[in-house]
Amino acid sequence: MKKLLNLLLKNRFLVVVLAVLVMSAGYYSYRQLPVDAFPDVSPNLVQVFTLTEGLAPEEVEKYVTYPIEAAMTGLPGVKNVRSVSNFGLSVVNIYFEDGMDIYFCRQVVNERLQEAREKIPAGFGDPQMGPISTGMGLVLFYYLQDDTGKHTLEELRTIQDWIVKFHLQTVPGVTEVLGIGGFEKQFHVVVAPEALLKYDISIQDVIERIKANNLNVGAQYIEKNSEQLVVRSVGLASGIDDLNDMVMKSVGGRPVYLRDIADVRIGGGIRMGLQTRNGQGEIVAGMVVKLYGTNASSVIGAVEKKIGEINRILPKGVHIVPYYQQKDIVESSVRTVTSALIQGIILVVLVLLLFMGGFRPSLVVALAIPFSVLFAMIAMRYFGISANLMSLGGLAIAIGMLVDGTIVMVENMDRFLKEADPDEPMLHVIGRACVEVSRPILFAILIIIIVFLPLFTLQGVEGKTFRPLAHTVALAMLGSLLFAVFGAPVFGSLLMRRKKRKNGGQEKSGESWLVRKLLVIYRPLLGFFLERRKLAVVLGIVFLAVGALIFPFLGSEFTPKLREGTIVVRLTMAPSISLEESKKTALIVERRLMAIPEVRETVTRIGRGEVGAHSDPINSAEIYTLLNPKSKWRV
Repeated sequence: MKKLLNLLLKNRFLVVVLAVLVMSAGYYSYRQLPVDAFPDVSPNLVQVFTLTEGLAPEEVEKYVTYPIEAAMTGLPGVKNVRSVSNFGLSVVNIYFEDGMDIYFCRQVVNERLQEAREKIPAGFGDPQMGPISTGMGLVLFYYLQDDTGKHTLEELRTIQDWIVKFHLQTVPGVTEVLGIGGFEKQFHVVVAPEALLKYDISIQDVIERIKANNLNVGAQYIEKNSEQLVVRSVGLASGIDDLNDMVMKSVGGRPVYLRDIADVRIGGGIRMGLQTRNGQGEIVAGMVVKLYGTNASSVIGAVEKKIGEINRILPKGVHIVPYYQQKDIVESSVRTVTSALIQGIILVVLVLLLFMGGFRPSLVVALAIPFSVLFAMIAMRYFGISANLMSLGGLAIAIGMLVDGTIVMVENMDRFLKEADPDEPMLHVIGRACVEVSRPILFAILIIIIVFLPLFTLQGVEGKTFRPLAHTVALAMLGSLLFAVFGAPVFGSLLMRRKKRKNGGQEKSGESWLVRKLLVIYRPLLGFFLERRKLAVVLGIVFLAVGALIFPFLGSEFTPKLREGTIVVRLTMAPSISLEESKKTALIVERRLMAIPEVRETVTRIGRGEVGAHSDPINSAEIYTLLNPKSKWRV
């Protein structure tokens, strides 16, 4: 250790450059860290969704869900397989062991899906994997607002599906955009039964004729006048007139058109969910799902920018309105813990100035804080730890401990500089001072790191929640150890100065005025309790007993309560309720909530929209209740 310290003191410029590089790399790593409100505790999950054509849950379970479940057994790393079979929808959840690569998990699931498709009867649905995301992937909800009132729900849903969705999916970090509300535009062919009997045509004949006539085909090419001409047969229907002109049959040389046996009209597709707002009626909405492992704040920021671009190309009077975004809670959480971190740093620096009695020694000690924190940022990026309440909270907890080793080192250097012979070189004095306390500092900081080792052994949700805290504390303490042992001697030699002796005598121990005042109180108290040691023991036991008695009444919760300005109200209705009745009930509840002065807006999702996020039945509704700023509340 002595040789190493002497080497560092002889190459001080190199050490300073390395310290600056570490802090610069730490700041860069901080800017690149994924930012979340909480650690993502979602399990390693791959979902398989299968839409069926109106099958009852019993048939869905028997013919769709079971073949998929059976195909997933035996996959490497699978912990368990669970499923939900609803009306018209099968959802199979395959849970893998934590730590497995999600893309490998999806690959092996996709291979087995080929087997499952062969066992599912034809026409019973095609199983597809869900988005590459987690339970915290729904980062932004929005709806389309029509200020003109001229657009129907079918038109708004068409805008959502063919303009908004496609543009938002081009944003880096967005894996899926799911729509809900309104009606998917369809052409409905309403067949007249008497016309079928009259012309001797079956329903199956009508379906096959429409399919056969509704497509474009190619016929290679022909050469004419030294030119190659592509031959096309254009038959794709683009409107009601095209459908009406399709020939179903020929009777006595006279064609029977579709308009002769059916009425063709524009309508909406069968839906299992809708969205309402403020108790006024239906709206068309969407949800943005972020890609697994991406930075939520960066993705939302890019989505917001893209929304501004999309609004400029939408029809006049129609624009996108975000009503819930994860960015608000993420930024609020990170801002809170960052503020606490900065306040802690300022308080530690002030305490150092007051107790150490000098600016230069205090500056050396204070440098340990940014070095340790930024060193932890480098390691956080390397280990893939996001910046969240737990990880940054761990740094806030460790702020006071980060300077302990450096304080001991600086205090010893200061003492040696006061007591050493004036003719002894300063670097030699600092080297002796640092060698003397380097081993105790090493053991003391290692003991603190070891204390957090049990948190690394936690598994499941507890492990995902508390391991980031243990990581950041341990990494920051490791950074403080490196700075105390290797950085503090160098910076001390550059910043600290020898004090001149008065009249050639030995310099007195120079405690700060605050320390001298506190010693006046502390010394009598120490003497008092040293003479009455039993009393000190009794007082310690009393305080311990009082703490043990109070502890059961403190209450407990897994995560802290956050006030993000939005309340989610879960509304559960009768299982047999119709979608229209669910809508009426939700509108009544919304109007009641809007009567509360503190409520600014309500948006309700009933049932499910596009497959990929929710699989709720139509008797389940979530009401997002947006609140006014707290300054406008009555209390």
